Order: sequence, then C-alpha cells, then structure tokens
Amino acid sequence: MATTQRLYMPIISSYNSALFSKPPVSLNTPNYTYHLFGTTFSRIHSHQTPLLTVSRRLFLPSVSGLWDALTGGNSAREAVLAIRRGMLLFRQGDVLGSLVEFDKAIELDPRQKAYLWQRGLSLYYLDRFEEGAEQFRLDVAQNPNDTEESIWCFLCEAKLYGVDVARRQFLEVGRDPRPVMREAYNMFKDGGDPEKLVTAFSSGREHEYFYASLYAGLYYEARNEPDAAKVHLIAACQSPYGSRSDDYMASLAKGWRLKVSLATLVLDLACLAPQLARWQPQPSSASLGSRSSLSPSLMLDNITLSQTIPQHRRLCRYEQPKIHFKRG
Repeated sequence: MATTQRLYMPIISSYNSALFSKPPVSLNTPNYTYHLFGTTFSRIHSHQTPLLTVSRRLFLPSVSGLWDALTGGNSAREAVLAIRRGMLLFRQGDVLGSLVEFDKAIELDPRQKAYLWQRGLSLYYLDRFEEGAEQFRLDVAQNPNDTEESIWCFLCEAKLYGVDVARRQFLEVGRDPRPVMREAYNMFKDGGDPEKLVTAFSSGREHEYFYASLYAGLYYEARNEPDAAKVHLIAACQSPYGSRSDDYMASLAKGWRLKVSLATLVLDLACLAPQLARWQPQPSSASLGSRSSLSPSLMLDNITLSQTIPQHRRLCRYEQPKIHFKRG
C-alpha cells in the first residue's frame, strides 16, 4: 500500500502543476476532504452548475494517471514530463521545440490530446492553422465551457478562411465566470470594438486589463490590422500582470513580442544589405589586426547609422538611410 501511494502521488501532482496553468477560476464553495489509501484529497461541493472546464481537466487526467500507476504503467508519467518540457520550451520562446514535446506526449499517452490546448497555441504560432483549429475543436468537444479555446479556434480559422467564414462556424460554449472573457467571447462571436473592450477593463483588476489587451490585439490580428494588434499586444506584455505573472498566456504574449522583434531585425538587415554590398573597405592590418581577413558582413561593429533604429525602419521602406563607416 505504501508503494502504491508513492507511485500515484507524483503523477497526480504533476498533472495538477503542469497541465492546468491557465489563470485560476475563483470558486466560492466550501472545501471538504476525504481519505483514500491514507492520503487526503480535496473535494469541492457546489450547488451551482459545475464548471466543466475545471472539473474535467482536474479529474479525468488524474484518474487515468492513477490507473496507470496502480496497474504498473509509466507512459502517463512520461507524457506528463513531456508536457512540462513543452510548456517550459514555449515559455522560453522555443515554439517548435514545445510542439515536439507535446506530440511526444500524445505518442506516449493518446488520451492527452483532448486536453492539450498548449499544443494548439504552438501550432498557431507556427502558422499551422488547420492543425491548430483541429486541436481546439477537439478540446472544446471535451471541455464545452472553455471560452478561450473557442476563441483560438476562431483565430486559426480566420487565418484559413477569413473572419466572416470563421464567425459562421464559431464554436459556442458555456458562460465564462470571468467578465473580461465573456466580453471578449462576445466580441469574437458577434463582432465588436476592441477599443471598447480595453477601455471597459482599463481600471479593473490587473489580470482583466491584461486579458482585454491580449484579446483586443489578437482580434486586430485576425482582421489583418498588424499595427493596431501590435499596440495592444505590447500593452499586454508591459502591463503589471503580463510582466510579472507566470500565467502561460503571459508567456504567449511575450513570445509574440519576441517573434515581432525577430521579424523587425530581419527587415533591418534587409535594408542594410544594399549598402553592405557596395562597401569595399581597405582597412590596414594594423588597425584591424587579425580581423583584416574577415568579410564586411562580419564587421558590423565598425558601422554606425546616422539615424536611430526606429527612424531607420521607417526610411528603409522609401529610401536607403545614410551610413557612415569607421576605418582605422
């Protein structure tokens, strides 16, 4: 019996810590406990309609993990570890690496696929929208009250078919207990003004402003308005909740910002390319030492722009910026 307890407890704790990192939902209900094999578990009683999104995510995977532990299987434990690795990689900005780990988890335990909303997010940011929509639809089928996955399915399908078609096949779900997500859901489902969404929650709780800004930005992104999207997504990143929280969605917003920064860097280098191609310096060996054999493209520390980077980005669309080269 002691051996059994050691087997199944790590699996349950791993599921609870690894899979359910979305913002916690406040449940104003009394807690009771009961004992199973000498171990205390929490049980929540409520006289209200149960929140299936929470209960299914907590209960079903834990039961499957417990069953595997009792029967001697370890694939569920390995799948949980793969999911945790995938989530960590996503937080670090390695979206492709996160998808590899999530797919590995499904290979180890196919039951996990119905709950891997994290995988759907990775697919979206890898521009694999059809697979992303499939993942979110599968999850909503298992979790019919999940507002955010309904929205993310819309975002994937808007990229594939356009906003109008995506709205006609919008996945309707139950009522979200969070006011900000109810308003965001209605905006995506029926159309609306993202600016009003942000304004409505600008003086609310920190997490409400973060989510309002995040989904306002994503709404603009679905409508192919990248400049407006950038304003709100950066606002979400820079908000107190977005900058300090360990919320998985905060990591998503930061990942979007990193993606934009890398794309901007590529644009900057593309703008510099014509100038670099025409540059044929003849530096002395004394001034550059062993670096005299390096190609000009490897000696960017010898270049200064006459404009700041933001000015450079604006100018490079219309004219080449002036560049001064230091020699000696």
